[in-house]
Amino acid sequence: MATGRVDLDGNPIKAMTICMIGAGGFIGSHLCEKLMNETPHKVLAVDVYSDKIKHLLEPSSTPPWADRIQFHRLNIKNDSRLEGLIRMSDLTINLAAICTPADYNTRPLDTIYSNFIDALPVVKYCSENSKRLIHFSTCEIYGKTIGSFLPKDSPLRQDPEYFVLKEDASPCIFGPIEKQRWSYACAKQLIERLIYAEGAENGLEFTIVRPFNWIGPRMDFIPGIDGPSEGVPRVLACFSNNLLRGEPLKLVDGGESQRTFVYIKDAIEAVLLMIENPARANGHIFNVGNPNNEVTVRQLAEMMTQVYTKVSGEAPPETPTIDISSKEFYGEGYDDSDKRIPDMTIINRQLGWDPKTSLWDLLESTLTYQHRTYAEAIKKATSKPVAS
Repeated sequence: MATGRVDLDGNPIKAMTICMIGAGGFIGSHLCEKLMNETPHKVLAVDVYSDKIKHLLEPSSTPPWADRIQFHRLNIKNDSRLEGLIRMSDLTINLAAICTPADYNTRPLDTIYSNFIDALPVVKYCSENSKRLIHFSTCEIYGKTIGSFLPKDSPLRQDPEYFVLKEDASPCIFGPIEKQRWSYACAKQLIERLIYAEGAENGLEFTIVRPFNWIGPRMDFIPGIDGPSEGVPRVLACFSNNLLRGEPLKLVDGGESQRTFVYIKDAIEAVLLMIENPARANGHIFNVGNPNNEVTVRQLAEMMTQVYTKVSGEAPPETPTIDISSKEFYGEGYDDSDKRIPDMTIINRQLGWDPKTSLWDLLESTLTYQHRTYAEAIKKATSKPVAS
C-alpha cells in the first residue's frame, strides 16, 4: 500500500471511509482492489453478492485486508441499515444498477425501479447527512446522436458536432415511449437531474460518472456457467460465450452500431482521481471512455475472434458471425443509438486523465482471462456422456 500520497494539487490525502454500494460487481470489484492495493482508505462494501471480491475478504489473503474492507450483505431496497453505513462514511459511491440491454425490454419496471426509485434513498441520506456522493450513471443517458437523424448521405454525419457527446452541451434524445429499451436511460437521466438539483438547492457534494463501455476481466456472466442459462449478458460476454463454445457470434441488426471501449483498469484510475480530488471533482459530470477505441459491433466481433484464436490456440468457427434482428434477439420494443463517442475535455481539464490501453491489448487481456476462467467449465458442460 502506498503511503505519503498527495492529490493533484500537492495536498496530503487523508484516509477515508467509503461506502461502496454495488461493490461486488464488475466495476466495484476492480475499484475495491485498487483501493486495497494502493490507498489507505477503508471500504464498507455493500452488495447482495460477494463472489467477485471474495479474494479480498478471505482472512488468508496476502496482504490481509480484513481491517480495511467489510462486506455488508444487504439489498438497498427498504433496508434500514443503509443510512447507518452512509453516516459512518466520508464518501458514498453508488454502483448499483440493472444495466443489461436485454433487461430493458423484458424487465422495464425492474430497470426503472433499480436505477431511479432504489437510488432515491442513497441521494437523500447523503444530502441529509452532508456526505459526498459519487454516482455512476451511463453513456446511455445521451440516447441517440443528432447525426442519427440526418440523411444517410449527409456530409454533416462526419462533423463531430453531430455525434461527439459533451456532458454540458449534448441533448438527451430517446425513442418513443413504446420503445421500452430507453427505460434505463430515462431512469438514469432522472436520477442525474435529482442529484444535480440536490446540489443546487441543498448543497449536496456530488460527482456523476458516465461510463462508456468499460470492459475487462470479471465483466458480466457466462450463461449456464456462472449465470442463468437463459440470461443475455452484454456484448463482450455474449461474444465471449460464443467463442468459448465455438459458435458464431450473433450480430444484432448487422452489427452496424458504433461504440467506443475503454479498459477497466484505465477507467478505475479515473475514479480514484475523483475520489481523492474532491475539490476538482465535486459538482462535475465526467464522461469516462476512450474515443480512440471506436469500432462497429461487427468489427468488434472480428477483432475478438482474432484475439481469441491467438490466446486459446483454437481455430475460429467455420461461420464466424451470423446476423440476427433486434426484435428476435431482444424482443419487441428495442431501439438503438448509432454511435457514442465521448468528449474528454472536462475530465482531462479537471483531473488530467487520459486512457492508455488500445482495444487490441484490452481484448487480449480480457479474453485471456475468459479462456483461463471458463474454457474447462464449458467443455464439461457441453460434453455428452458416451454410451457404453
